[in-house]
Amino acid sequence: MENFIVSARKYRPSTFESVVGQHAITSTLQNAIRNNTLAQAFLFCGPRGVGKTTCARIMAKTINCLHPTDDMEACNECESCVSFNNNASFNIFELDAASNSGVDDIRALIDQVRIPPQIGKYKVYIIDEVHMLSGAAFNAFLKTLEEPPAYAKFILATTEKHKILPTILSRCQIFDFKRITVEDITKHLQNIAAKEGVTAEEEALNIIAQKADGALRDALSIFDQMVSFSGNNITYKDVIANLNVLDYEYYFGMVENILANDINSILLLLNEVINKGFDPQNFIQGMANHLRNLLLGKDQRVVDLMEVSNQLKARYAKQAERCSTEFLLKSLDIANECDINFRSANNKRLHLEIALLKMVPVGTPHATSVETYGRNDVKPVQPQQPAPQPAPQPVQRVKRAGTISILDEGAKKKEDDAPVEVRNNPFTQEMLVGAWTKFVETNKNASPNFVAGIGKYQPSLKENNEIHFDIDNILVIKDVNNMGKLRDHLSKSLNNNQFTLVHHVVEKPKDDIAYTDRSRFEKMAEMNPNVLTLKKGLGLNIDI
Repeated sequence: MENFIVSARKYRPSTFESVVGQHAITSTLQNAIRNNTLAQAFLFCGPRGVGKTTCARIMAKTINCLHPTDDMEACNECESCVSFNNNASFNIFELDAASNSGVDDIRALIDQVRIPPQIGKYKVYIIDEVHMLSGAAFNAFLKTLEEPPAYAKFILATTEKHKILPTILSRCQIFDFKRITVEDITKHLQNIAAKEGVTAEEEALNIIAQKADGALRDALSIFDQMVSFSGNNITYKDVIANLNVLDYEYYFGMVENILANDINSILLLLNEVINKGFDPQNFIQGMANHLRNLLLGKDQRVVDLMEVSNQLKARYAKQAERCSTEFLLKSLDIANECDINFRSANNKRLHLEIALLKMVPVGTPHATSVETYGRNDVKPVQPQQPAPQPAPQPVQRVKRAGTISILDEGAKKKEDDAPVEVRNNPFTQEMLVGAWTKFVETNKNASPNFVAGIGKYQPSLKENNEIHFDIDNILVIKDVNNMGKLRDHLSKSLNNNQFTLVHHVVEKPKDDIAYTDRSRFEKMAEMNPNVLTLKKGLGLNIDI
């Protein structure tokens, strides 16, 4: 039975040209070799699986090649290249700093540096995970790194550059490797699938690339896993089932339900997602990414910013035509806020449901939204009798300073199109005070802070059914939930929903601070007149 070699090793790049997604770095290294301007030390840093150690090996092989090509690639035929390919090169040394982190390991390396190469121009030392070296090892290595022999080259590789001593960084040429794009990983997987005789759907490879999070080695490992699962035919459904990825169909369906104002379908679809074992937070994160793609799909200039297949880009663009920019921006904000506060929510499912339902009024052209706690612009309910009756004129909205709003500041105002029953029963100041006092008594235990804020002063009924009330803390009117309860209570108690609540902030009087002896005495006398009698009886003089 032939031994299986994982794709990450079998298809490991052996030339600069075959390195995926790091063209800027490989071009710089090739130019340095061509122009004979190689530094004595290099630091390759970046996330895992992006080609740091691979580029170090290719560079070590190329600079020792006896007959490099015009493109500064190794010939793979000379004695140095053959020995390197057979893992028998005496000029290239690899050290894993994770398991050789002590000062004695570095001293042994320094002793080897003194011996010149037998074949080729350079002795190359590749130190992987160099951030794992101890402080003493770094100090022992410092002098050799700064002034090595002309034939010695050091290539350090790390995923955590911030742990490297500044004195080491200052002696190296630093190359920052970037995460490999989803598009580059997908193309590379397509080439490998063709070589292996594996049929793979583009969307399936795209999901693998997204799951790899910029690491090509991880993508190849997942590819091998899928080949073991699906055989020589990798489908999108098999990938999402094996990797526990949520199907994008759920997100397309959720947006359709939101646009249709179908609250029941929204809740049922979310329930199906949760019953399949998916994390609710992962769903809202995926929903935010879906909304972002829809926003990108509204303009052809930014469509390529989507990290999805071409077939899926067209589908995003089609659904984006039915979504307004305002809806997408507001829904993105809601999804982001839900994600941020998810961990602190006691009822996480309810937290997610509320976030999805908040998107409905924004995305639905005819959805209603409450603008203010003041008088509503409402359409009266039409009578059921066949005889025509004159419809009451809608009350014009009057915007006044201090009128309370439950919408976020800066939100776009929308007209209420849904019919709402008009209740306009006359009421007096006494009826208002009675309803107000009853609300205070009923809610003093449930909402003590809010009740304390509105219970200090009595409300006053003004013209046009304006209810004026004083507060000494602006936080009272920002309590949207309790302000809503107050309005509902007044509407029911007074049988009138055509009033406007107008608040006035009362400034608290500032206490005068007594600084001098005279002012302190006068303050004491104001509080207790007997102090003046005592002063006269004792013959005291405080006029200073």
